This record gives sequence, structure tokens and C-alpha cells, in this order.
Amino acid sequence: MRTRPSWTLPTALAALALTAMAALPALPAHATAPATGPAPASHAAAPAEWPAYIVTVHRGLDPAAVADAYGITPVHVYRHALNGFSARLSPDQVEALRSTAVVTSVEPDGPVAVSGPAV
Repeated sequence: MRTRPSWTLPTALAALALTAMAALPALPAHATAPATGPAPASHAAAPAEWPAYIVTVHRGLDPAAVADAYGITPVHVYRHALNGFSARLSPDQVEALRSTAVVTSVEPDGPVAVSGPAV
């Protein structure tokens, strides 16, 4: 029997997302539930001296829920050009996010310069 190529990639991505979520016992069960009411004390604003980062999570996951699961209040949540959020993070938060399976990258936020001919 021949496998339809159009179903192979989505099926593989769904399996990857399920595997990644199953491998995360550190995420609390409420991580996928929308937040209601005031933010908990653990979500207090990050100190201004903490550097800003852009965190990218796997497609299909809610970046706001991932941030909430780690007690992070995002400055921005991205859902189109990339799936992730920006926030001021402590060194411990950066390490925790980099070591989890749902996060694809944690990069310092800053100015970007483009060189070369305009397209």
C-alpha cells in the first residue's frame, strides 16, 4: 500500500509534538489552560536588567502557554513568522528553556542588520 506524501509530514509532526509533550514532566497540567484573573506572584514583571530573549517553540504548541508554564510574562507573543515569544529572562530561565524539548531556540533579542542587495 502506498502512503500519501501529504499525510506523512503532518503525521510525523503530530507524533513529534506528542512525544515532546510527554517528555515534559516539568510542565504543570494547567499550562494549556488559558489564564484567568490576575497573574500569579510568580509572573511578576522581570527586572529591567535581565536581557531580552526571543524564544521559539515547536509549531502546534501555544507559545503563551509555554511561557506561562515557566512563570514567564511575555513582552510579545509571535504566531505567524515564528511560533514563540519575547521576554526578559533570568539566566536560570534561559537554561531551563534551552533544556526542554518544546523549545527550538532561545536567542538574545537585539538589532538586526541586513547586508547585501535588496530583493
